[in-house]
Amino acid sequence: MKLRILALLTLVVLPGIAAMGISTYYLFPEWVALAASHRNYQKLAQVPTTSARDLSVAQSAETRHRLNCFAEGIGVLLGGVIFAIGVHGICTLPQQR
Repeated sequence: MKLRILALLTLVVLPGIAAMGISTYYLFPEWVALAASHRNYQKLAQVPTTSARDLSVAQSAETRHRLNCFAEGIGVLLGGVIFAIGVHGICTLPQQR
């Protein structure tokens, strides 16, 4: 019984926590870059002399950061699912008598 719990902890729960932590670590700096990119795009859109090329470049930068935030957020969610599967597996193991 203890071996099953140890196996679930090392093979499912800890990798889930690690995936959540790593994705969260990379999510926050990307979120800051997205906010800065969005402010830059809004600022350029307010200036009437901005060319379409400048707006397109700013929009592409914002889209890049938005996609990266989405991908890292999915990593956090998937790590949480893996963690939850491991905890569920530990909770549903039959009790020793």
